[in-house]
Amino acid sequence: MADLSAAYLGLSAALFAIGALGLIRRRNPLVMIMCVELMLNAVNLTFVTFGNMLNDAAGQAIVFFVLVVAAAEVVVGLGIIVALARRKPGLSADDMNVLRG
Repeated sequence: MADLSAAYLGLSAALFAIGALGLIRRRNPLVMIMCVELMLNAVNLTFVTFGNMLNDAAGQAIVFFVLVVAAAEVVVGLGIIVALARRKPGLSADDMNVLRG
């Protein structure tokens, strides 16, 4: 069981690193939101793994709240990005200063 938990934690670390690297390297706001979601799912995998290792359901409860926050973040972020992309094709993260009033 410990070997399998270590594999899940390694997978979680790799997913988080891929998400962080994608967030730093990419300038497309849609890709950036996808990288944040990948990072949140990596953290969820860590919570579930530690919950399983400790025989505690708190990890699954925390995952539920993280998923709710992630869903709200996607709805708001995607709405803003789609609205900006309609105004300016070829949107980049550097173009977010359009939001300033």
